[in-house]
Amino acid sequence: MIDKLEGAFSFHQAALGLRHQRHEVLANNIANADTPNFKARDFDFAAELARAVKTSPKGNSGSTLTLTSSRHIPGGAPQTPLPDLLYHTPDQPSLDGNTVEMERERVKFADNAVRYQASLTFLESRIRGLKNAMQPES
Repeated sequence: MIDKLEGAFSFHQAALGLRHQRHEVLANNIANADTPNFKARDFDFAAELARAVKTSPKGNSGSTLTLTSSRHIPGGAPQTPLPDLLYHTPDQPSLDGNTVEMERERVKFADNAVRYQASLTFLESRIRGLKNAMQPES
């Protein structure tokens, strides 16, 4: 039963983890928009999600809990692997070598935020459906 629940949530967990990491990368780009020679970075979300789902074997945890009794169930918090960051080639390079294009970064940041919220909504719906399936009929 637990392995089926893990399977139901592993995709959403990987997607949310990668969305969070992408949010940090895009926020870093925006924060360094005026830094000379700063190179904007991003990653291919779809490729990284496919890699995270593919390379995440069941039971492989990023951090584990210490068992104090042989009757305890082993557990841990799976971690999303770090994505391969790519450099962005600007449409119009700046004189100071900075490759951040604020309009593009803001659009990517907003798009990522909306998709993060959508992932949370899907996950909430999934949890609600599983919860309703486990409720006894009255």
